[in-house]
Amino acid sequence: MNTSSGYSKELSLESLPDLSHKSPEHHSLLTKGLILAVATIGAILQLFPFIWLLDFSLLKDSEIFTSGILKWPNQFQWINYKDAWTMGHILPNFINSLIISGAAVAIVVLFSLTMGYLFTKMEWRLRGFFLSVILMGMMIPVYSTLLPNFKLYHDLGMLDSYWVLIIPYAAFNLPVGVYIMTGFLETIPKSLEESATIDGCGTYGVIFRIIAPITKPAIVTIAIMTFIPCWNEFIMAVTYISKDQYKTLPFSVYSFASQFWAQYSKQFAVFMVSAIPIIILYVLLNEQVTKGVTAGAVKG
Repeated sequence: MNTSSGYSKELSLESLPDLSHKSPEHHSLLTKGLILAVATIGAILQLFPFIWLLDFSLLKDSEIFTSGILKWPNQFQWINYKDAWTMGHILPNFINSLIISGAAVAIVVLFSLTMGYLFTKMEWRLRGFFLSVILMGMMIPVYSTLLPNFKLYHDLGMLDSYWVLIIPYAAFNLPVGVYIMTGFLETIPKSLEESATIDGCGTYGVIFRIIAPITKPAIVTIAIMTFIPCWNEFIMAVTYISKDQYKTLPFSVYSFASQFWAQYSKQFAVFMVSAIPIIILYVLLNEQVTKGVTAGAVKG
């Protein structure tokens, strides 16, 4: 009887499934779930300042200092945006920022494309040296040239103009653009260029008809990475520009915050208006930016 009972216990224990080793599918689901949780937390942390800014821009001033991190408005104060738009002189400064940032982006994209092709697809002496010199521009502090440039622009009579900002904006963003473009162009096989040359394309035909469409992700990445600092830059603008007709959008934020320092909700509305173009641009072109940043890491 005891032997039979022991045998039955042993058999029953052996018949139980082994739970110590889980299937690869289970580990894969666990890993994906962990990645999703971390990504969700990161997204919330990244979006919270934007949500907080939007929330406080729709409150009354009296509601801002009540308890709570976020508050649901008793009544949405859309008039804050109307007042910010009219009293902050946003439209003319917005147009100036668009002109200056757009021109800087166009210059950086054009020179990054042509110089990237020059350094990666053409054989000439000292190309490595000159590429290193250009990339060294990334190590120069932007505002270390503030006073020398002011003296230069003053002597040339260029102060209070669009070009007084377009030139330094393009110059300081060009090294990054060349770096991204050269990394991307090194992934393009030389046989593609040779085929286009055999078909009768000249150098500029190869660059603008063959290379440019292929490097669209890199071009979009360079454009956004140039546009954002140019759009937000204020120190150079306040140093080189004094006339209202050339002032950029950060002037609206600064002057409105100084003039209406107690009207916090309207200040938040001005901040929100200045941030919206960059947010929209990045959301629309996010996929292209990701491709442009990662493509240069893969060679061959």
